Amino acid sequence: MYIKSRITSNCTISKNVIYKNEVPVFENRGADLPAFLLSAYQNFGLNYPRFYKMDNLSKLGWLASEVLLKGSGIKHYEPEEAGIILSNANSSLDSDKKYIQSVSDIPSPSLFVYTLPNIMIGEICIRNNFKGEDAFFIFEKFDAAFFETYVSNLLENDVLKVCICGWVDVLDDDYKAVLFLVERQETEDGIPFSEKNLNNIFDNLIIDKI
Repeated sequence: MYIKSRITSNCTISKNVIYKNEVPVFENRGADLPAFLLSAYQNFGLNYPRFYKMDNLSKLGWLASEVLLKGSGIKHYEPEEAGIILSNANSSLDSDKKYIQSVSDIPSPSLFVYTLPNIMIGEICIRNNFKGEDAFFIFEKFDAAFFETYVSNLLENDVLKVCICGWVDVLDDDYKAVLFLVERQETEDGIPFSEKNLNNIFDNLIIDKI
């Protein structure tokens, strides 16, 4: 039987609103980014002490993954079958700038830890016990064609059975996270994993459910 790759869940965090499968599930319009992320963490009743020491990029990606995976069947996969492929435009520049500022006084080890964007992937993997392939790429903008090709190759060649992929970017007050949970499916659960649907969800447009 031909096994399809399907988007079984998606989460977008942008402009102080969180969407799960294109439906708003939380908003806090008046807050700055740190306050917004903390209010969302508290709203969803999460209990994970590591959250408090993360930088904004890791908090954003971690929180998006929590919303993305809530209610999913992710736990029935083996750790090696689950992976994560992410990208952004600014790498860890938001934390890099803060670390450089700290150097003029006393360099902050807690900031230095987050001067690599793949630390965010590590935080998500630790939380969910993912041990499959992971990678972080830097693009000028979200590249749906790349993700369709790269992730489909991982799933079709049995490197992974489930993959979180997408975009998580933070620089000062500008931020956006869009994550997709992609699974190999024998059923019609979810929506087709396609460049068109990735772009439409990223841009908050109508998706193709056929």
